[in-house]
Amino acid sequence: MFYDVRFDAIAPKSVDSTEQEEVIRLIINVEAQTKFKPGYPLTKRAIYYCSRMISAQHGPIFTKSEYGKIRKVYSIWICTQPSDGFENTLTRYSIKPEQLIGEAQEETENYDLMSVVMICLGKPGTENHKGILKFMEVLLSSTRSGSEKKKILEEEFGVAMSEELEREVLEVCNLSQGVRAEGREEGRQEGRIEGIGIGEIRMLVQLVREGDLPLERAAAKAKMTVEQFKETMENTPLQAV
Repeated sequence: MFYDVRFDAIAPKSVDSTEQEEVIRLIINVEAQTKFKPGYPLTKRAIYYCSRMISAQHGPIFTKSEYGKIRKVYSIWICTQPSDGFENTLTRYSIKPEQLIGEAQEETENYDLMSVVMICLGKPGTENHKGILKFMEVLLSSTRSGSEKKKILEEEFGVAMSEELEREVLEVCNLSQGVRAEGREEGRQEGRIEGIGIGEIRMLVQLVREGDLPLERAAAKAKMTVEQFKETMENTPLQAV
């Protein structure tokens, strides 16, 4: 099972929560998708990814009957070429209770364990092409120049463009060209293989740092020696949470 990007995140339960026991630990997967109808419903694939991320927690996160330790998972899909009717839409699919008889109240954290978010971009000038959808379309556009992106980000979204941020925008320009090329089977295969190693190894590093996975097991999963994995950990920056 391979992902484009997969990482851990920590979010406070409330605005004032700062203690370790007052945080929510999440596992997030982000996928870039050009082909919206690859021969199967993309939403089903996203739900499958969530299911696999939950089942993969057995061992690293919990053992035996410690189901209370299961972390919520998100699978976020950025679709650059969605079908008609899906352009400029943002949809979330999640588990919600339906009281059929009576009004039993279960704690949300016990069932709200997966969310699929489908971000479908669209063309400029079309309905709902604004806010986060326009912001992402501008960043990932394969036709807009770097200077045009910079201008829109500054004037419409109030993004103060530092020298470092301008450089990152140019990198996204290159990324968007890669995403466009990803529509070709050969290019998609190469990009996915490259992303596998980075995303999976970062996930293993994060689990070791948090004490959820022994160093030896992480090294074995990464197909490295313990010394090689230690060196990888030293060269892997801490992830923003």
